Amino acid sequence: MTALLVAVGGAAGAVLRYLVHRLWASRTAFPWATFAVNVAGSALLGLLTGVTGAAQALLAVGLCGALTTYSTFGFETVELINRGQAPRAVGYVAATMVAGFGAAALTLHLR
Repeated sequence: MTALLVAVGGAAGAVLRYLVHRLWASRTAFPWATFAVNVAGSALLGLLTGVTGAAQALLAVGLCGALTTYSTFGFETVELINRGQAPRAVGYVAATMVAGFGAAALTLHLR
């Protein structure tokens, strides 16, 4: 049953990530879509810290696991560097780290 909950949450997170990328990806040279899903996922995971059982499997592992994307973050950072946009790549990494950790800390504090 737990694996099914993770799968359902993962499917929802993957579709949500896809929709955010479709909405944003072609409109800007900065990887805002990945930034947004990673920060939103960090905030949601901060809120979900401490949940157990079905909610943990469905939301924390499934939804947040599929919504956030470290591999795309890494790929887009390297792409920015390859396009000669190293300062933008550094800004992207710094902004993602600060916003992601900040969102998680804020929502941990709010719960």
